[in-house]
Formats: sequence, C-alpha cells, structure tokens
Amino acid sequence: MYYELHGSGGTPLLLLHGGLFNIDLQFGALLPALAENRQVIATDFQGHGYTNDIDRPLGTVDLASDVVGLLRHLDVPKVDLFGFSVGGAVALYLTIKHPELVRKAVISSVSFSRDGERGANDEVISEMKVEMIAGTPMESEYLAKSPHPDHEHLQALLTKLGGYDRGVDGWSDDEIRGIAAPTLFTVGDCDAVKLEHAVRFLQLRGGDVNGDMTGVPANQLAVFPGTTHFFGLSRTNLVQDTITTFLDAE
Repeated sequence: MYYELHGSGGTPLLLLHGGLFNIDLQFGALLPALAENRQVIATDFQGHGYTNDIDRPLGTVDLASDVVGLLRHLDVPKVDLFGFSVGGAVALYLTIKHPELVRKAVISSVSFSRDGERGANDEVISEMKVEMIAGTPMESEYLAKSPHPDHEHLQALLTKLGGYDRGVDGWSDDEIRGIAAPTLFTVGDCDAVKLEHAVRFLQLRGGDVNGDMTGVPANQLAVFPGTTHFFGLSRTNLVQDTITTFLDAE
C-alpha cells in the first residue's frame, strides 16, 4: 500500500482520494498548503496510483480496513480525515466504526444513503470502459504509476469500481446523528450528490440553525459553486481555505 508523508506538526491529516484518482490527481494542488502547518498522510487505494490491485472486490469496508492497517503501521493513534467520493465513503465509515481514530472529518462528494445519489452517475460508472477515459489524466496517470500499466488491468479496475458497494444500503439517520467527530460535508453545486442530501446530512448533525442566536455548530456544510463531481476540488484556493479553517478551529 503506497503512502506519502508531508509536513509536520499537529494532528495528522489523512487524505483519501476518489475512484480512478490518486494522491497527485486528487490532492496535488492542495498538498503544499495542507502540509504547511501539519503532517499530511496520503495514500493510494487498492488498484490506484502506485498501490497494486489484489484479488478482492473494491468496497468501503475493505478499503477502510487497509487504512486502519496503515495507521497502525505508522503508529498514528488519531487523525483528521479528508476523503473525497470513494475516499469520502471510507472517511464516513471510519468516523462511525472507528471513532477512536478520528478527531475531525471532512467528507466530500459522497452520499450516506442511496437516495442521495443522482441515478445517471451510477449508470455511467457501472458501464465504464477504457475507451471512455482515453486521453484523460486518469488514463495517463494509471499507465504511468500502476504496477501493471496496461489497459487490461485498467479495465479490471473500472469494472470493480462499477460494482463498488453494490447492494450496500448506506447509513441510517441515527448513525449519522451519532458521529462523535465534528464533520464538514462538502459538495459541488453540480455534483453527483443531490444538494438536498447534503443539507440533510447537515441537519442530522445539528446544523441548519440561526447561528447568531444559537452559536455556530461544530458540524458544517460547504457547497462549491460551478463544481462537478470529477472536478470537485478544482477551486483550489476556495477548497483550501474551507478545509484548513474547519480543521484549525478550536
């Protein structure tokens, strides 16, 4: 399992990328600022970037298990999380199932239940072929970094992503309410996740209140304008300020 360490100080920040992305593709532009005053741990998931694929499906439970193993290997007792899409699903799993590991969590562009997803996105992903990403950074990065840099293995990865968490219903309202760590949920205004679903997450976490009267909740929501799913972190300065402000707050 490939990982990188950047910066030093404070609670380490663990970066968890989305499907078909890797450390550089997802977080490369953000990494220098994120590591300026803290240690950053970044990893490539199974079959992504420099990490080899293995003979098992791709799913949140297995990827989360890999992450727990990495933290034990590094002897890191507690982290902040920043997960996007597939990485957001893993971050959400860790906040619920391994609360002892998580101080704060940034959960980006992922639904906590199936009714929060736009159906068209599922249909495209379930039928992804290598020809559909020809000439894209996802193809070139895979061929440059994978231990098996060929289109046959890339198609195998696409097929696994097409079945990601198939049949998994997601989390109940009570499980979202019960998350112990402060959470920042981020979504693009043109994302694969419905905006009302993002607001529902905030409401379950005690947000959507008149902060002038009640105080600003620890759990927050950010909607990035003009932002799709695949380009969810492209507004680098906006994303950086949003994330670091949340993580640095008392």
